[in-house]
Order: sequence, then C-alpha cells, then structure tokens
Amino acid sequence: MKIALIGTGVYGLAIASALTKKNKNVIMWTEDPNKYQEYKEKGTIPDLIPDFKAPKSIKLTMDYETACTDAEIIFITSTAAFVGDICNSIKPYINRKTIICIASKGIENKSCSFLSDIAYEILRTKHIAIISGPSFAVDMAFNNPVGLSIASHSKKAIKRIKEVLENDTLKLRDTNDLIGVQICGSIKNVIAVAAGMLAGMNYPESTQSFLITEALNDIKNLIAALGGNPKTITSFAGVGDLLLTCTSTKSRNFTFGYVIGAGATKEEKEQHLKKNTVEGYYTLKSIYKLIKNKKIKMPIIDLIYKIVMNDQDPQLLVSFLINKK
Repeated sequence: MKIALIGTGVYGLAIASALTKKNKNVIMWTEDPNKYQEYKEKGTIPDLIPDFKAPKSIKLTMDYETACTDAEIIFITSTAAFVGDICNSIKPYINRKTIICIASKGIENKSCSFLSDIAYEILRTKHIAIISGPSFAVDMAFNNPVGLSIASHSKKAIKRIKEVLENDTLKLRDTNDLIGVQICGSIKNVIAVAAGMLAGMNYPESTQSFLITEALNDIKNLIAALGGNPKTITSFAGVGDLLLTCTSTKSRNFTFGYVIGAGATKEEKEQHLKKNTVEGYYTLKSIYKLIKNKKIKMPIIDLIYKIVMNDQDPQLLVSFLINKK
C-alpha cells in the first residue's frame, strides 16, 4: 500500500517514521528544495530531530502528482493555515476512495472553518479523519508510548488508519466527534499561551492547574455549543493534550506565553513570533472570531485575546481566575 505525507516538518517526520514500522511504501512531499537536495545527495530525510535518524525507506518528492497518485492514505501534517491550499493542490490526484488524515491542529483564520470541513468542501471525499492528542514529535520519533484520538464519520478511514499507524508504542482511540476533537486540538494551544504567562510571572504549578481546570470546563461548554460531544474533553485530544501543552517547556505556545508573562515588549513579542511558529497565536484570532460570530460567551478567550493582541497586563489573568463565576 502506498501512503503519502504532505509536509516535512518534525511532526510529519515522526508520523512517517511510525508508518514505516508496517509499511515500506511511504513518500513525503516537501516544498523545501534544500531538504530535497540533501535527500538526493545522502538518500535520507534531513535530520530535523536531534540525534534521530529518519528511516531510509521514506522517499521524498517535490511533486504532488508523484506523492499522491495511487496513494490509499494521504496524511496532511502542515500548519493549519496551509490545509486549504494543500487540498486544492492534491485534488487532481485523488479519488473518492482516498483516505485523508489531517494531523494539523487549528481553525482556518479567514473563514473560521474546521479543517475537516475545508477538506470535504474541496475534495468531496467522505473518508476524512483527524488525529490529535498529547504527542510531541520527538517523543513519537523515539518510540515513547503515545496515545492519540482519531475522529471520523468514516468507519473505513478509522479502520485503515489504525491498521497502518498503530504499533507497539502508538495507540489510537476512535470517535465520530470531529467537532469536539478539533476544538480541543485548537484551543489547547491558546490555553497553553495563558499557562506560559503564569509561569513567566513566576506563579507556581498550583496556579497553572487552576487555569487548566477552569479551561477544561469552558472548553467542554464550547464543544456543546458548537454541536460536538462534551465528553470528548476527557479524551487524548482533550485533557491529555491540554495537560501536555500547558505544562511543558517543549511547547512553543507555552514558551510564547512565558515571554509575555516575563514582561516582553511589543517588539520582543514580534521578534519571537518571527523566529517561531506559534499555532496558539494564530488560533487565538480564529477562536476569538468564531465565538463572536456564533455569539458564544467565553470570557477566558476574550481576556487572553486582550493580553496577547492588545498588550494588556498579563496579571489580569490571575484576577480573572479568582473572580470567575
């Protein structure tokens, strides 16, 4: 079976590595000519993860047709902002039986659409799945035990993806709650920014746990308001990913929040964003716009937006938690 991955970032490389445990026909698409040239010269994917050697069985291409033609499953591992463009690019090379698995986390900024909806609108295949959960790429790459949620309305998609991706260190737990899983995977990055702010202001783990507990309840209510299953908050994609992202300095969202909490100037924040991909920053814009469009009250998002986007005092976050109803 041929499996394609679109995107050669660290998470895409970790997923590709996991796939090679059961499959030898794995091909990755990259837009980076330097990565491709290094692959041509050395026969391996450039080492994006320190001390990790990518399996030599992974092939690399810069051509969508080469990557996607006859692929039974296509994984999309780019940042959320590029999922629509990728779907338009791969559309000529897929059919309605092709399974699309999106590992990206976020909500499209302009339309506030979920990534599964964008993929369906463009590709018109019902075999669309989302994988999400507490998994840093480095941990997956080095075969540490990891659990992920897989959401789809297609039983075929869930079955086939589990067959190729699950292994002795990677577990997938399935659900049909596409909405809930995507809300959890998106908003946890925003809450992680707030958790980083608390750390940057030298508040202890107790205060961060205070934030996480309040956020869990608010996310559960948001899932219900948007038509998802509130129980999804207890899944790998929910509490699992929220805990990981809000408590680890490996998280770029947490680190960005730390910079804000530590008193960075506006210019310093802008420089940090230029040097680092902070999904929570862009998702904050989408979530804020979404709840305003849907007339959903979520004060914690309103406050994080004011602190991050309007340079208000991060100390307001502590006052908010104490006074929250």
